Amino acid sequence: MADQKRIWRLGIEVGGTNTDAVVIDGDLKLVAATKSPTTEDVMSGIVAAMHEVITQIGADAARNIGFAMLGTTHCTNAIVERKRLNKVAALRVGAPATTAISCMADWPDELKNAMRVRDFLVHGGNEFDGREISALSEDEIREVARVVREEGFESVAVTSVFSPVSDAHEKRAAAVLREELGEGFPITLSSEIGSLGFLERENASILNAALYDVARTTADSFEAALASEGLADVAVYLGQNDGTLMSVDYAKRYPIFTIACGPTNSIRGASFLTQEKDAVVVDIGGTTTDVGVLAHGFPRESMVAVEIGDVRTNFRMPDLVSVGLGGGSLVRQLEDGSVTVGPDSVGYLVTKKARCFGGDTLTATDIVVAKGLAEGVGDPALVADLEPALVDAAYAEITRIIEDAVDAMKTSAGDVTVILVGGGSILAPDRLEGSDNVLRPENFGVANAVGSAIAQVSGQIAKVFSLTETPRDQALAESKQRACDEAIEAGADPSTVEVVDVEDIPMAYLGDALCIRVKAVGDLML
Repeated sequence: MADQKRIWRLGIEVGGTNTDAVVIDGDLKLVAATKSPTTEDVMSGIVAAMHEVITQIGADAARNIGFAMLGTTHCTNAIVERKRLNKVAALRVGAPATTAISCMADWPDELKNAMRVRDFLVHGGNEFDGREISALSEDEIREVARVVREEGFESVAVTSVFSPVSDAHEKRAAAVLREELGEGFPITLSSEIGSLGFLERENASILNAALYDVARTTADSFEAALASEGLADVAVYLGQNDGTLMSVDYAKRYPIFTIACGPTNSIRGASFLTQEKDAVVVDIGGTTTDVGVLAHGFPRESMVAVEIGDVRTNFRMPDLVSVGLGGGSLVRQLEDGSVTVGPDSVGYLVTKKARCFGGDTLTATDIVVAKGLAEGVGDPALVADLEPALVDAAYAEITRIIEDAVDAMKTSAGDVTVILVGGGSILAPDRLEGSDNVLRPENFGVANAVGSAIAQVSGQIAKVFSLTETPRDQALAESKQRACDEAIEAGADPSTVEVVDVEDIPMAYLGDALCIRVKAVGDLML
């Protein structure tokens, strides 16, 4: 725990093109910021960005840093690249009721092969009202544990039928596995990851189990990098995809929650930099533009199944639209005179390949430099020969792409506030169709790192209750308490934890059932 003098924060966010870093002082003012190219191994880019901001503030001031936050793409990259994944045993608790569709039936073969997954089916599970389908077979689970031990599986994902209603079978299965494999063996329970939707919850749990080693290596490497800069005793947090933070230990248990934390950190950073609580946030990078919604100060979550690495999942994810527009997007004029922008991009090589930087590739950045809208970026003389008609057509296309993405995220026809962040937001005009207020805050280029640095810690619960067994008021009270407990476990100061969102949805097709979602947040433990 940091003492009262050591409450400065170091925030780092890894993007596809750049790795951003900031230092926030005790008054929540930004005192240092930098952008460094994201490297292939990711960590060296993190180290470079960290070193730069530490150099900016000096060694004496660096001693004020008590917290370090990292938003990273490590887990996303591992799934997309099919690398560094654990060998997973997928244990389904659901015989004889779940034999119609096999485990991972719709997974890409290359992902299944990369994870070396083997599925197991044992008796157990529950009906939608909590009644047992069949008794949990502990003998079958012990046999699974024997195979896991003998064949060298590195983690287990346990998924039971209707575990959001009753998680008793999952918890008992985990207890039996730990008796056989040891207390420290990595086990994921689906009831702690996803909600209703058996196959999607199973998929999310298997992915989480596959990411244990990636999360541990990332956290350990980050702590080692901090130590190399003289920050060995700071409190370390990782960003999660609801715009909040989690402790290192929590991140090692639930690494899948780091996926898509970058856009949510940008949304939280946009809120902090503008003091807006409700808006559409447009985060433009070097390759892509992510558009999300700021609702009551937090990113709006998706209510539908989300694909991760071509796998359908149902764990919490931000509601985002991503389009292929960034500072490095290629600009082409077709034979009919029309102009296209993206989706392909030179990415982090924009400062080498774009024409305004002396390269030979026409990019979106060249267009805004040629229009005189990006003061201090590149050399306008190098793009002075571009035809005005081409420049205007390309700029109109850039504007159209942004406006269409904003429109896709709106829930009504009325105008909305739009906040522009990200290094590539120099592409966006000051006026957009469908918006009555376009904001581009100071330090917009590092909003993602700012969001990481200032984020709170959260806990979230999604559970189905049978109202014949648990009255609504009791179910709500239990859910609120569990969400608060989750936030504290993730690293929040207990005295600051509060419930910020409650949703209860009657589920008529399940009988007298109620799905309750609760989110609680709290400040860092200072």
